[in-house]
Amino acid sequence: MPFARALSGEPRTEVELTWIEKRHEQWLRFGRAAGERIVSRRTRIVSFRPGAVFAFVRWSGNDYGTVYSRIDIVQAVGKDLPYTTVPFVQPGGEVLLSIRGWPKVEQVLAAIDPVEVGGVDPCDVSPDHWRHVAGRIAAGAHPRPYGRERHDAWLRCKALGL
Repeated sequence: MPFARALSGEPRTEVELTWIEKRHEQWLRFGRAAGERIVSRRTRIVSFRPGAVFAFVRWSGNDYGTVYSRIDIVQAVGKDLPYTTVPFVQPGGEVLLSIRGWPKVEQVLAAIDPVEVGGVDPCDVSPDHWRHVAGRIAAGAHPRPYGRERHDAWLRCKALGL
């Protein structure tokens, strides 16, 4: 059983983050961590409570440029709930968005920025919005903006249990 879950008694989703400058970089673009454990100078493990949403970016490169890049926006799941496995995420989670290739990863990062500028924490955005962003980018289209009005509508639906 992973360290954070063993200590807390509650289920946690753990993400391994490694940083080797300009070679292999894994980081969180957003997410409210419930805990953190430093493994080494270059590696740490961040844990999330069930229901938490986070964006996990992975990038690898060499002397000639980017070799691999990917962003996953994942919602942590509770105990005994189904989940999808994601590399470096234990046990896994509900994948709201999974995009590969640096140009498309940049598009996702660019879609996150206006959400923050609009005063909404990306962790609190409707999960359907991240699915929408994934679908639009995969289709080569621009995602619709997510502003305060859409967020308020999402909160009202959530309060009604819809």
